[in-house]
Amino acid sequence: MIKLPDTKGKKVTNLILLALEKAVDGYVRFEDFTYHHYRYMYGCTELKKASLSKALQRLREEGSIELVDDEKLIYRLTDRGREKAVLAELQSLGGQWDGKWRVLIFDIPEKRRAVRDLLRHNLKSWGFIPWQQSVWVTKKNCTQALRRYISNIGIEDWVMVLETDNIGR
Repeated sequence: MIKLPDTKGKKVTNLILLALEKAVDGYVRFEDFTYHHYRYMYGCTELKKASLSKALQRLREEGSIELVDDEKLIYRLTDRGREKAVLAELQSLGGQWDGKWRVLIFDIPEKRRAVRDLLRHNLKSWGFIPWQQSVWVTKKNCTQALRRYISNIGIEDWVMVLETDNIGR
């Protein structure tokens, strides 16, 4: 289950993106969200149809999801939506520290400077701490989501993600 922060406008939107991203076949029925939303998100006591409907409409308009079956109201995550889902997951991670550090090391070439700057910007916004210019760490349990993000933006040849419980000088 996913625990999302209490950000009013994006809570339902992120729930939809993350549920679709976690779905085995990439499809989720609208009806399943309406009646069984607690399966997708911890701490969600009530999910109003109007909020869900607006969030689905917003996601369709921006190209993050597409309607597969109009009769059964089945939605599928697009490639753009998959990227947004990974970002939503990275932003929502928190909770108690499991004793492991996540270390991201990168050496992205100068010709890819824009993506390197984007990576640094995102690492800051996700709460990573810079140890050096190209070495960042966090206590968040985000290894898998981080690797998906790295793969999505095509920099896996220049980035390494480590998970360790033993860091010392």
